[in-house]
Amino acid sequence: MAAQTILFDFTLDKDKTADEEARLQVAKILRNELEQLFPQLELAYSMESPENGYFAVLHENKDTVITCRIFQHGLLTLNVEYFLPDGKEPSISFDTMRTMELILRQKFDSDRSKYLPPIKRGGYIDIYMTSSDERIIEYDIDKVVFEARSPFQKIQIMHSKTLGNMLLLDELQNIAESDLIYTETLMCRGVENYEGKEICILGGGDGALLYELLKENPKHVVMLEIDELVMQTCNKYLNVICGDVLEKRKSDQYEIIVGDCVEYLKKFIAEGRKFDYVFGDLTDIPITDAPEGETWDFIRTIFEHSFKVLKPDGKYLTHGNGSTCKVQLRLFEEQLNLLRPKVKFTTTKAFVPSFMEEWLFYQVTFA
Repeated sequence: MAAQTILFDFTLDKDKTADEEARLQVAKILRNELEQLFPQLELAYSMESPENGYFAVLHENKDTVITCRIFQHGLLTLNVEYFLPDGKEPSISFDTMRTMELILRQKFDSDRSKYLPPIKRGGYIDIYMTSSDERIIEYDIDKVVFEARSPFQKIQIMHSKTLGNMLLLDELQNIAESDLIYTETLMCRGVENYEGKEICILGGGDGALLYELLKENPKHVVMLEIDELVMQTCNKYLNVICGDVLEKRKSDQYEIIVGDCVEYLKKFIAEGRKFDYVFGDLTDIPITDAPEGETWDFIRTIFEHSFKVLKPDGKYLTHGNGSTCKVQLRLFEEQLNLLRPKVKFTTTKAFVPSFMEEWLFYQVTFA
């Protein structure tokens, strides 16, 4: 069950909305057409302002509520909202919406018009998420498979008809059964040679990176993940991408350590332990206008410690963020350029299915 909100907008000749009389004429035409679809339509409230244009609230049986606004700049917006219980058919069909748009467009002689299918609000299953640059994305999620809160974050497994099971952490897309391209791009499969190498993974609680790296016959991989519940959840619901590595936790080839990766990096530094590869599969680059705050401090701490456990010819690999986040990616690269000893980096890109956008990945070595 959810509230259904259908959005329409129409661009009109400015002369048709320039003054009160013209706007009221547009409102009259609109109401006449709406009454064809909603025969018992009543006006609940209207307001006219020279500065802000015309605004009205209408309803049918106090069930379906319609808000209309006519701006003096030549824009008309129309919102239709009603509540849809589970198991009930929508009050307004796709064909009806399309027909309504076309009729109103013709009546207003509109240059352009647009309607959006119902936005579903307040349901138990949240099908809306955002891209890295904060565009709204609607997913074909049909089931909440698992939901719990660990001491560190909210953990959800959602099922998507096209993406399969998908891991969300604090309600943000993390990885789905469809996202092998994410892991392969992060590890630069086919470019990097991991055979016989010693590797450290920071984070990676979904197990996908570890699972794929083990196929490359490394000497040993140690994975440092703080959230036990994430691993238990992915082992049960995402074993398509992680196999049984989160079940076994340890073999001759790998070891999973549950704990704070920063503390273990400090331990490795004290022991003089070095790696051929360090993977930062942790926090995304923050969407901020300056490299300030707790998350940026954490990123700098990870940099500082990771390069101290990297062999001279070693490589640090990590994900960045969506490739449209130009400012934030530049801030991240500026932090890399501040590192001492100096480092150099290359980047790769991949369209990640469950993110529904292109992401940037970094490969960093000592300069």
